[in-house]
Amino acid sequence: MTWIWSNLDLLWDRTLDHLVLSVPPILLSFLFAVPLGWLANRYRLSRGVILTASGLLYAIPSLPLFFVIPAVVGTSLRSPLNLIIALTLYGVALMVRVVADGLASVDKDVRQSAVAVGYSGWSIFWQVELPMAGPVLLAGLRVVAVSTVSLATVGAVIGAQSLGSLFTDGFQRGIQAEIIAGIVLTVALALLLDGALVLLGRILLPWTLLAAAGRRALRVARAAEVSA
Repeated sequence: MTWIWSNLDLLWDRTLDHLVLSVPPILLSFLFAVPLGWLANRYRLSRGVILTASGLLYAIPSLPLFFVIPAVVGTSLRSPLNLIIALTLYGVALMVRVVADGLASVDKDVRQSAVAVGYSGWSIFWQVELPMAGPVLLAGLRVVAVSTVSLATVGAVIGAQSLGSLFTDGFQRGIQAEIIAGIVLTVALALLLDGALVLLGRILLPWTLLAAAGRRALRVARAAEVSA
C-alpha cells in the first residue's frame, strides 16, 4: 500500500494513457464493422467470406501483429499507433458478426412494412434496421470495450505507456503492489467503459427500456392471474 500511496500520480497518468489507447479502437471498430456487417447480412456470397476473414483476423497473435503493422504502415516499432491499429482490427473481428446477426434479427415483416410506407433502401437501414438491431450491437460493443481494455495492456511490451506498464515494471523490479494496482485499475477501467456504454444505450435506445417494462408488467399480470 505504501508504494500505491506514493505513486498516485503515476497510476493516474497510466490510467489516462490506457484510456487514450482504448477509446479510439472501440469507436473505430464499430464504424468499420457496421458496413462490413451490413454487407455480410445483405449478400449471402459475401457473408461467408467476411465472417471467416474476421474470425481468422482475431486468431492472429497480438505480438507478431505488433511487428507486422509497422512494416505495412511505415510507423516506428514503438509508436502507439501500432497498438491502436491492432486493437481496432481485433475489435472489427469481434463486431462484424454481431452486426450481421443483429441486422438479420430484424423481422422481415418490419422491413416490408417500411417499404410499404415509402422508405427507401438506405432509409430502411438507418431508420428501421439499425435502431432495431441497436440492443444487439450495444451488447457486442460492450464485449469489444472490455476486450480492448484488456488487450491494451499488451502494448507495454512494445513500449506503449499504459496500465500494462505497471505489469512489466512491477515484474522487473519485484514490486507486487504495482502489479496488483495495474490489475485493479484495468478491471475498473473496463467496468467504467462498460457502464458508460450501458448509460449511452439507455439514452440512445429508450424503447428498449419501455419494452423491458412491458415484459415485466406482463409477467406480473400473469403471476397475479395464477395466484388468483
